[in-house]
Amino acid sequence: MMKILPAYAFFLPLFLFFSTVSIADEIRPAYLEIMNDSGDHYNVTLKLPKKNDRVLNLTPIFPERCQSQELIRISHTDNSQVSRWRMDCEGGLLGEQIEIEGLEQSSTDILVRLQQDKQTQVERLYAGNNQFSVASHPSSLEVIKVYTIIGIEHILLGFDHLLFVFALLLIIKGKRKLVGAITAFTVAHSITLTLASLNMVTIALPPVEAVIALSILFLAVEIIHDIKGKQGIAAQYPWIVAFSFGLLHGFGFAGALAEIGLPQNEVPLALICFNVGVELGQLAFVCIVLLIGRILVPRLTAPYVKKGTVVIAYSIGSLASFWVYERTFSFLW
Repeated sequence: MMKILPAYAFFLPLFLFFSTVSIADEIRPAYLEIMNDSGDHYNVTLKLPKKNDRVLNLTPIFPERCQSQELIRISHTDNSQVSRWRMDCEGGLLGEQIEIEGLEQSSTDILVRLQQDKQTQVERLYAGNNQFSVASHPSSLEVIKVYTIIGIEHILLGFDHLLFVFALLLIIKGKRKLVGAITAFTVAHSITLTLASLNMVTIALPPVEAVIALSILFLAVEIIHDIKGKQGIAAQYPWIVAFSFGLLHGFGFAGALAEIGLPQNEVPLALICFNVGVELGQLAFVCIVLLIGRILVPRLTAPYVKKGTVVIAYSIGSLASFWVYERTFSFLW
């Protein structure tokens, strides 16, 4: 293991840079839900992310015969603004074009979910594709594509989740233990992701996010102990650690999924696809790290190995400590 660890030092500057950038500049997708209440009546929900306390300027453009009847309310959270209103569209929306004005100048995208006649249409719009047509028979393939991509993007942009997996790779000895730990982590977060997404288990997200950061700090300490020849539980039984903390990471995934929700008529399919996307992204990350490690290992010398490992462990621990402080402070004060 000692010869393998610093091979991953290549990734550390990228983690530190993009993780700190993500704290300040993370922009979640916007979200538009259009639900057919009865006849030509629709309930509309528009959720817009904030950047530097400014709400992104995105406006849905409906057909001219659609008239907004009543603004129900506007609510704010730390990172978004949610507007809800009622709308009448004579003749309905079937076959009509809906455009998102302002999206062409935006770096974010918007998830659109339209429900009518017991069918759900899901679209993902972005700068190069800012409009769509309301289909009479929406395809489930779009749900598969959209939620799989969202799952992949979430894990690849979820730097805390990746850093946990990265730390696991540093401390695990042997292929069998590695496969067992990654499998345990996958099974665990799949369980809690499913339970939380189906509202079978409810838990406050801010404390969970703080403990996720604490799990990374724990692994950083375990790496240092392993360097000193004092194997802890993570080195001896990595699957137990991976499974235990994986349960918490699953709640984190569920919190991100809750931001955009699931289509009411396609809940199992969307949930499975999101989970598959998370696993595909995680598998890709692990394979890339192992591949680069295999390339770099033969070029390393023993003194560099030990010093590099210490630097990596303390860097991971420092970043995780910052996250623990930041996330704990956010829900206590």
